[in-house]
Parts: sequence; C-alpha cells; structure tokens
Amino acid sequence: MLLPAFLTLLLLALQPVCLLYTQAVMESAAAETARVAALAEGDADGEACRAFALRRLAAVPDLGIFHAGGPLSWEVEIEVGEREVGVRVAGAAEPLPVLGAFAAAFAAHDAQGNVALEARASYAYRPAWVEGGYDDWVAQWGS
Repeated sequence: MLLPAFLTLLLLALQPVCLLYTQAVMESAAAETARVAALAEGDADGEACRAFALRRLAAVPDLGIFHAGGPLSWEVEIEVGEREVGVRVAGAAEPLPVLGAFAAAFAAHDAQGNVALEARASYAYRPAWVEGGYDDWVAQWGS
C-alpha cells in the first residue's frame, strides 16, 4: 500500500521539476540571445542569432516531458528596436498521463494538449540618455 502511494507522489513531483528545468534553460537562452543580438552588427534578426539560441536550448533533453517535438520545434523570435532587443522563446512539453487533466485545467496548453512554455527577455543596448548616432559622435569628437 505504501509503494503505490510513494510512486504516485514521485510522479506528481517529477512533472513540475521537468517543467521548471525547461523553463530555466529557456529563460537563460532568451537572455543570452538578447545580449548577442544587441551586439550583432548586421545579423541581429537573422539565422546566426537563432542558431545561437538553439544551441543553448540543446541543454533540454529530447524527451516529451521536457520538450515535445524535437530540437527543431522551438520557436525563437528576435525583435530589434532602436534601443532594445527582445527575444521570445516558446516550446511545449507533454504532460505525464496522470497529470494531463491537471495540466489542461491549470496550465496553458496547445491544440495537442501539451503544456505551453514561453520565456521572454529584453536587453537595452543603447541607454535613453544617449542622443544621436555613431556618425554624430564621430563628428563631434573626431575632429
């Protein structure tokens, strides 16, 4: 009688741990990608920054309870503004069979019933008090 109760408790604790690990890796990848995109010269919203994020997301095991759909199913969106870079990383994880009903009731989910995960990060690479552009600075201080 104790063994099924212990296994049920273990199962209930396993899913949140897997989701928290995936969320932590996603947030770290989004923050690092935002910093890289802010420093990228001409490829800030291109494939190089997306590939950088996917390399960081490779730390998530390719198991459904961590991330469903495989390594190429991550959604990585990079928005470059005048003073800030924003990165959004989204994915999904398959809930364990016992927890599927709870996940559908309490967590955001997609059409397949997977738990939707999302992380956002932004990086201000140019402070608001800095006026003008590079050419203005060169003209002012270069001559």
